[in-house]
Amino acid sequence: MCGIVGIFSTSDGDRIVPDEQTLTRMRDILHHRGPDGAGIHIDEANYIGLAHRRLSIVDLNEAAAQPMTNEDGRIWLVFNGEIYNHLTLREELEKAGHTFRTTHSDTEVIVHGYEEWGFTGLMNRMSGDWAIALWDSNTGKLHISRDRIGVKPLYFTTIDGQFMFASEIKALLENPKVKRDIDPTSMYHFLSFLTVPAPMTMFKNIFKLAPGMMLTIDHDGNIDAQKYWDLDPSRSLTRGKSAAEAGVSEQELTTQIRDIFRGAVEKRMMADVPVGAFLSGGVDSTATVAMMREFTSRKVNTFTVGFADHQHLNEIDEAQVVANHFGTNHHQILIESSDMQGYLQSLVRDQDEPIADWVCIPLYFLSKLTIDNGVKVVLVGEGADEQFCGYDGYMRYLHLFHRYWQPYRAMFPKVFQKAVAAAAVRIAALHPRLEVYADILDRSAKDTGHFWSGAVCYWETMKDKLVNHDALTGFEIPRNLRESGLFDDRMGLYDSAQVVASNVAPLLERNPQVDVLAEMIFAEFKLRLPELLLMRVDKITMSNSIEARVPFLDHELVDASFGIPLDNKIPGSRPKHLFKKAMAGIVPDQILNSQKKGFGAPMSNWLKGEFGVLAEDILFSSSLMKRGYFNLNVIRNMFRDHKAGRRDNALYLWSLINLVMWYDYWIDGGASAEEGLQT
Repeated sequence: MCGIVGIFSTSDGDRIVPDEQTLTRMRDILHHRGPDGAGIHIDEANYIGLAHRRLSIVDLNEAAAQPMTNEDGRIWLVFNGEIYNHLTLREELEKAGHTFRTTHSDTEVIVHGYEEWGFTGLMNRMSGDWAIALWDSNTGKLHISRDRIGVKPLYFTTIDGQFMFASEIKALLENPKVKRDIDPTSMYHFLSFLTVPAPMTMFKNIFKLAPGMMLTIDHDGNIDAQKYWDLDPSRSLTRGKSAAEAGVSEQELTTQIRDIFRGAVEKRMMADVPVGAFLSGGVDSTATVAMMREFTSRKVNTFTVGFADHQHLNEIDEAQVVANHFGTNHHQILIESSDMQGYLQSLVRDQDEPIADWVCIPLYFLSKLTIDNGVKVVLVGEGADEQFCGYDGYMRYLHLFHRYWQPYRAMFPKVFQKAVAAAAVRIAALHPRLEVYADILDRSAKDTGHFWSGAVCYWETMKDKLVNHDALTGFEIPRNLRESGLFDDRMGLYDSAQVVASNVAPLLERNPQVDVLAEMIFAEFKLRLPELLLMRVDKITMSNSIEARVPFLDHELVDASFGIPLDNKIPGSRPKHLFKKAMAGIVPDQILNSQKKGFGAPMSNWLKGEFGVLAEDILFSSSLMKRGYFNLNVIRNMFRDHKAGRRDNALYLWSLINLVMWYDYWIDGGASAEEGLQT
């Protein structure tokens, strides 16, 4: 992977040629994303500048450097990612008459592919992960795109007629035109989802492109956003029907899933540098390692992280069993609370905006272990549980939906539901342990959905106590972005249920009969998967100059699995049934039949110890707490109850700690965060 930045000055502002010094500074703040080389191109006649940091993975020759142009210099490209079918596309383009100057650069395929098929046609043909910016001086348009699933991020802002984009927010902040402040609406939704939903970010007037989206901006500053791909049940192996209606047996389903997954792993072995895998010892990482062995004559490098101070969370032993079984070159590292505290300052910088997932901490040390052992590319297991219903939480939501949610809403009139919800909220105010149940009843009465995300922190009833709504201001969007089609107006409301509704609406409009599991998976692919899980993988691995590849999120596998109905995907409510059956005989039975642990960190325990004292001091000394957004007594009570063991408030507290550390570093300039974290 790489780092890309650019500035395009349009006629709806003061048209100026991008300053080379500023563009270079924006580029080089992303050195970690591309330590192997750098390039810059400024077109003074068209008021556009593009820059690139290179992490050399495929075609290491200088001819493959970026920014890259076509033969006549009219098209320029900067690109972060990998195109796994580039050799097939290259062959097709050569037959169409295009001449290549590189031996096997996937970047050059994008340039010629655009010439042959246009931007939309190119997006639909590519298989891979990307953030792309392509300038066409023939049309006077800049095109940007994010891959279908959202493996790679792409941020942008528009100020005084200047459109700026970058792989990370910190690059945009290097431009003195970009002002720093928190966006209260984004903060409100972050409290629900542990991340900020696209296209918003925690920074006011800085945005991120959603997965499967492309955006075009012309010389006059007009912006047009289009979705070029979305999840569609009709593309699945059962074509959105039951297996029986589609005439497909379970054996046929599992065989095809296995073959598509095998192909996805094979694609991601494409590299001119060493490739390894993160190994937990669970089904997903074990299946990945098993497939990797088929496509290399060398030992697979595998990497595992554990906790020295809380060994009950470890999967070190399980990972070692897998490593022994497949004969991998295995590496492991153990960390503890002091390692976590020593990393926090860098964590805030690496994340750019808050990602309140404490998995970022072990992920950093795992990534460092990997690069220290000379491996630049790793395969990771994100996306398997979302597609194949592997989370215990999914099963609980499905049980809730069928056993209670549907019958309750069918049996009782809305007026009764509202009365019950109001009473439950009052009771929960006296007994906080009942807040989750009160919120379920409240969501039922308000028709705001039984499932929002696989990771919800504060529900709306909880935020009513935590957040001072009088201090919140309206969501601000520049005119050309508001008119672009990029935003759903519901995103700007102080109601996180509307974020879920706006994300799921396209599926329900096209497929009103879709089952509840498909609706849940669709919601995950819009919010939690790209903006929390994949964002943490990208930001943390790239902070160590490592490229992470995600075979489970190959779009062919996602297309094949999405529309398979609940009864065929998890018959008898058996989590991940189809994928486990597909891996039978490939993954050892003891792994297939083991209880899922999940990748985590002992934050609950850490917050009861020395770190809890430090965290409380950091939180209440933050100037964010002086802006009136929060009820500080509610937060004090959460700390008190957590330390006393009356309630596990780790997730609630960590989200706030993550938020204030971000604010102190990025908005206040870092002084208070740095001093606090070094205490």
